[in-house]
Amino acid sequence: MLTLNPGASLIQSFNSVLPEFPFHFKALLPFSAVKFVVRSHYASPKASFLVVKAKRSQDISSQSFDIEIEDEDDEEYEARSSGLRGREEEKNYDKDPEFAEILGSCLDDPEKARSKMEDRLRKKRNKILHTKTGSGTPMKVTFNKFDFSNSYIWFEFYNAPLEKDISLICDTIRSWHIIGRLGGCNSMNMQLSQSPLEKKPSYDPIQGANVNPTTFYNIGDLEVQDNLARIWVDIGTSEPLILDVLINAFTQISSDYVGIKQLVFGGSELETWKENLTSEEAGYSVHKI
Repeated sequence: MLTLNPGASLIQSFNSVLPEFPFHFKALLPFSAVKFVVRSHYASPKASFLVVKAKRSQDISSQSFDIEIEDEDDEEYEARSSGLRGREEEKNYDKDPEFAEILGSCLDDPEKARSKMEDRLRKKRNKILHTKTGSGTPMKVTFNKFDFSNSYIWFEFYNAPLEKDISLICDTIRSWHIIGRLGGCNSMNMQLSQSPLEKKPSYDPIQGANVNPTTFYNIGDLEVQDNLARIWVDIGTSEPLILDVLINAFTQISSDYVGIKQLVFGGSELETWKENLTSEEAGYSVHKI
């Protein structure tokens, strides 16, 4: 039962009606106010803020709270909501509105979305799909009295190689020479490739250190005449693995980048190669390895 005192003020009467919380809000002691956002999910987008102000008193076990309700205007709420949606749309779709339109119609009309996607692929296939510039015909590999210590390696291309093709070939030969010079292509030390697949890989460093080393002694520069090229090598040790590494690399280059008709190991000449042709105007060039 509530008894009103005629001499009490309106504020005192209101505060006396508020219930005392029987539990302790020790976590609220350092704060002057705690705000809770209460949003309506029904007819009106208006939101209200429930403000609970905690007053510190000397007695921790007794806390009093003032409760205020603050309404947010419809225009302010709409502006804040539209701002959030705008940032979300900019993040997802602003860079490609055409793709956003396709995704938007995917659920409503799948056939229409599929048709738009096919049109998009047709228009932009040059940016999406890159055709191979190599040759579908496998590269031919032949040996013509090849001497590991003193021989040429010959290349015959389907067409005269471009500058970017020559750069790729030089980088490949340079990498091959570095690996060989460091003894990376030693077939006498193939512990991992020769171990059984069902067993856990293991490596014996003592065995690897006692194997006879193989070293790529010397290499010349790449010479190019129209669609022909050659390079002189002195591998030194008769190591077939080092040749397999080079053949595998140029097989992939021929398939994907520049078509190589044949790769010849050994021999002093190849078809139309001219020893006295040394001028750039005639199609001759030298590239440092």
